Amino acid sequence: MHRPDELRDLAESYLAELALTPELHGQAESVRYALTMGGKRVRPVICLATAEAAGAEPERALPAAAAVELVHNFSLVHDDLPALDNDEVRRGNPSVWARHGEATAVLAGDALLVEAFRLALSYPTPSVGRELAQATLGMIGGQYLDITGTAPDEATLHRLKTGCLFAASVGVALWVADVPEREQARWRAFGDELGLLFQIVDDILDGDGYVLSHGADGARVLADEAADRAHARLEDIAADTSVLAEIVAGLAARTF
Repeated sequence: MHRPDELRDLAESYLAELALTPELHGQAESVRYALTMGGKRVRPVICLATAEAAGAEPERALPAAAAVELVHNFSLVHDDLPALDNDEVRRGNPSVWARHGEATAVLAGDALLVEAFRLALSYPTPSVGRELAQATLGMIGGQYLDITGTAPDEATLHRLKTGCLFAASVGVALWVADVPEREQARWRAFGDELGLLFQIVDDILDGDGYVLSHGADGARVLADEAADRAHARLEDIAADTSVLAEIVAGLAARTF
């Protein structure tokens, strides 16, 4: 089994060497910029680790893992735009719109999204693409609820805005590994816990979200409970999920 840092290196190498569609012409520069701005690559690592735990070589899951990461970056590029969060800095660098202009940034996000589906549709089964499409639509719906302030509750907002793509990181890997749908429930129960765990810890680090609604100590309790549930879900799976357990522990304990 590959360790999380080894899986991250695999994902980084694949993304660095990813051949973008030639028809993008000069637009590819801003797309490449968005992909090389850093990031923890948590979602592709989860995808690769899930695929390997389910019996597939992680290299086989690289296109799916990269597709999830491209969708994530598409969301960041568009979130940073003046019409949404108006962020000029992303991961210590000028955001895509601040570096390349708003119009180019809109197109960069569009290109990232479509390149993601080009990768997802490279598999014999259409299920990888369908899984990613459903997750992307959920993420967009969550973003809408956020910017309009119309979310029915905090759990729904974060399940859509953050959780969908984490769940898809597990889901696409199951299709790549040819796990029959009837055997996916336990894996998916695990995937459903990841987004909440990530979001709560993110809010603890930023001092907002769950910290504002539950207090710092309350948010920490919620994060620990989410991590415990994720570990419990892994124990229900008849496979070597030790690397996934290591990832959960890392998400719960992260400090940046």
